[in-house]
Amino acid sequence: MNQPRVRTPVAVDGRLGPASRHPGMADPAYLARRRALGELARDHRVGDPAPTVTYSDAEHRMWGLVHRTLVRVQRRHACRAIADVIEAVDIPDDHVPQHAEVNSRLQRLTGFRFTLTGGLVDSRRLYGAMADGYFHGVQYLRHPAVPFYTPEPDALHDLVGHGTQLAAPRFAELYRVIGRAVHRVETAEAVSLIDRLFWFTVEYGVVRENGDLKAYGAALLSSYGEIECFRDAEIRPLDLRAMANTPYQINGYQPILYRAESLDHLTDTLGEFFDEMDDDTPVRLCHWPGTRD
Repeated sequence: MNQPRVRTPVAVDGRLGPASRHPGMADPAYLARRRALGELARDHRVGDPAPTVTYSDAEHRMWGLVHRTLVRVQRRHACRAIADVIEAVDIPDDHVPQHAEVNSRLQRLTGFRFTLTGGLVDSRRLYGAMADGYFHGVQYLRHPAVPFYTPEPDALHDLVGHGTQLAAPRFAELYRVIGRAVHRVETAEAVSLIDRLFWFTVEYGVVRENGDLKAYGAALLSSYGEIECFRDAEIRPLDLRAMANTPYQINGYQPILYRAESLDHLTDTLGEFFDEMDDDTPVRLCHWPGTRD
């Protein structure tokens, strides 16, 4: 059941319909810009500097609008470990930052850096780079017609979602633990299991804090609409076996989220699991076709 990992869309609500009807899909100028920035990543090696992009005034304005809104809702709804690093990572809101600009701050805080990708990333490449302190990020932005919705991850999702998360030392270490796990496994089933657990924790995880639910997942941190209403989802206790056997929904708000009881609960549970994970783990944990005799 190994599928290419689909990086998380940031959805506003189901009324927007499928990605094929998004305004960007019918805008030749936008699609050409998207392709041109994606092409900059061709043959890019992990760790090489990203080329400098000249963004338009319109792109800078949209970045500022969305970034300021996301920071505001992060302060209200994100867990303390995330909220505490917003100032430290200091992602600018007056212009679209270059990767190098964000990297200089992240590297000082946790040793992480962004490395360039032009779009979707093969799971092994994505997680393997995390073990060495790199996370793949794009340089293109969403279509300006719908600034708070994108059918695919863009620079706002990567830099403001994952970038803020990676500024927090405990989350940065969790990325590294996952990266080390993918280097140990060889089977497609093991990588698919990492995909699912990454989705329900790093991308869409929530945690109980002072009696309230708070968000820590990067997809929630970068979605103005969903972070405001994630508590309306079906919230289940953190359960790796259940996560492993729950299909995830690519488009729209997630109907099911998994709750850790504390940050210690999250990092202890995931750290122990990924430190011990091997190619037999999916056979013991999953009910997918092909994972059991």
